[in-house]
Amino acid sequence: MEGMSRTRTVLLISFLVVMWGVNWPLTKIALVYTPPILFAGIRTVLGGLLLLIVAIPRFKLLRFKQTWHIYLISCLFNIVLYYGLQTVGLKYLPAGLFSVIVFLQPVLLGVLSWAWLGESMYGLKIVGLILGFAGVAVISAGSLSGHLSVVGVILALCSAVAWALGTAYVKKTSGRVDSIWLVTVQLIIGGLVMTGLGTGLESWSSIVWNVPFIATLIFISVFVIAAGWLVFFILIGSGEASKVASYTFLIPLISIVTGTVFLHEPFTLYLLAGLVLIVVSIYFVNRPRKISTPPNSCVESVR
Repeated sequence: MEGMSRTRTVLLISFLVVMWGVNWPLTKIALVYTPPILFAGIRTVLGGLLLLIVAIPRFKLLRFKQTWHIYLISCLFNIVLYYGLQTVGLKYLPAGLFSVIVFLQPVLLGVLSWAWLGESMYGLKIVGLILGFAGVAVISAGSLSGHLSVVGVILALCSAVAWALGTAYVKKTSGRVDSIWLVTVQLIIGGLVMTGLGTGLESWSSIVWNVPFIATLIFISVFVIAAGWLVFFILIGSGEASKVASYTFLIPLISIVTGTVFLHEPFTLYLLAGLVLIVVSIYFVNRPRKISTPPNSCVESVR
């Protein structure tokens, strides 16, 4: 896929960051009207069915018989554990704070990419990793002092770990599956698993099918999950992966601001300090490494 114009790239990245940023407070609102596991299942199934419309013309690229295990493993980490843990965890923590901890994922992914995928590890990335863990430690200190829920912090960390493991696995196997089909299948299968689990553990009668809940469900399913992942892969396919990564640090900021303004969530000193450390950490980890070129080196002319 050819590179896009600067304007289109900026618009798509802005859309992605805003949608994934408001996802957390919107989910917090939805959880007032629904049990968490059922909501996690319903929204991912709907998002997957919408993406199916885009995936069907690429049916020959599915190759499910040969790669079914990749779909299932990715589904376990990226959908069942990631979406499941985050939806349950939002019952215990403010949306903004939860997103800050979950977006430690790029930091964890940096470690996994170095240890598992053989990617380079350099000074700035190491500093970023240390700052990221320090940020979570500060936030956790706030929970231990009684300001925050320890259970919520643990669920947020587990959600980040699951997402990091799932992303690393997808990177490891990326040449063997089609990216659009991978997201579509894992959303549908993962959504059905969580819906089934929610049916067994929760009650459908507990869902309040009012306008706020239905509107939030539709918005998240369409714009956050289906359109969000589609835009993400459009950007990746256009060679904009590094730009997407470098702007992910804005997502928890948007979530914090939205939660504070519209949900009146508390903004503590622990959260502020941890937020600053984690945002700087994510920026350092995602910042492209500058490779110095010897002053006397030159590229030989093509003969």
